[in-house]
Amino acid sequence: MFFDLNIKGSSFKINKELAIEASKYGWGHINFSYNQKDFKDALEFKDELADDINDIIDFDYTLEIESNNVSEIRKFTRKFRNKSSCISVIGGDLKVNRAVLENIQIDVLSRPYLKRYDSGLNHVLAKEAVKNDVAVELCFKDVLKSYLSHRSKVISNFKDTYALYRKFDFPLILSSRAESVFDIRTTHDFTAFFAQTGLTNAEISKSFESAANILEFNKNRRNLILKGVRRVDDEA
Repeated sequence: MFFDLNIKGSSFKINKELAIEASKYGWGHINFSYNQKDFKDALEFKDELADDINDIIDFDYTLEIESNNVSEIRKFTRKFRNKSSCISVIGGDLKVNRAVLENIQIDVLSRPYLKRYDSGLNHVLAKEAVKNDVAVELCFKDVLKSYLSHRSKVISNFKDTYALYRKFDFPLILSSRAESVFDIRTTHDFTAFFAQTGLTNAEISKSFESAANILEFNKNRRNLILKGVRRVDDEA
C-alpha cells in the first residue's frame, strides 16, 4: 500500500476533495497534517470525515509541530501524543533537528534541510535517528514548488540524506505535503521522481513500510511499557 503521512489538512470539504483525488491516483492511506494551533479544531470533524471517506481511502491525522522552541515542542508532544497517529516536527534549525531526533516520543523529523544550504543532518544526528527510531521525512512539494538553483539545492540535500540513510539505516519516509488537488501526483509519478533523484525501488518501497510502521506502532503506544515490550489483555 502507498502511504502519504503529510497531506496538508484543511476544512472538511477540502479534505474530502483531497482524499478522493488521492484515491484516484493510487494512494491507499493518507494523513492530514495540522499544526499545533489547528489540530484540536480538526479533531472535532474527524469522525464526520471518517463517515464520508473511509470507504474511499484510509486516513488519519498527523500533528505537525512548527516551532524553534525546544521546550514548546516537548509541551505539544506530551499534550497530543495520545490523540495523534503521527507526530512530526518541521526541521531546519539545527537545535530543533537534534532535539527531535533525540526524542523517542516524536515520530518524524520533517524537512531537516528547510531554509538551509545543507541537509540539516550529519553522522551524529543520523545515529540519534536510529537510536530513537525517529524517521526523517523528505517532501516532494519542496521540489515541485521550487525553481532553478533552489530546486537544485533541495535535490542535492535529498541526495546527501540518501548517503546518510544508506550508511546508518534510519527510518526514511517520503511524502507529498500536498495542499491542493493540483499538488497530488499518481503513485507512479511520485515514485519515479524519487527514483530519478537516486533512490532504488527497494528503498522507496521501504519508505512506505516505515510510514506504515509508525501508524501501527502508535496504535499500541499506550500499551507499551518499554521499547519492544507491550502490555496485553489477560483473557484468563
